[in-house]
Amino acid sequence: MTTLSFSEDGVDVVYEGTEFRLERDLVEDATQKNYFDVTDHEVLRMVEDDPQLSGEARQISDIVER
Repeated sequence: MTTLSFSEDGVDVVYEGTEFRLERDLVEDATQKNYFDVTDHEVLRMVEDDPQLSGEARQISDIVER
């Protein structure tokens, strides 16, 4: 199971027991979108090859309180 924790400047990820951070700039470069317009599903696809997506995708702007 992968855990994503979003903040204004990046995403803390726990993937298969390994913790790492995806910085805001990296997410923007990878998606070619503004960080706050990226969805949680898009970030999950960056981490996992074939993620189990459930529920409706949410934009980071809806997850992070600014």
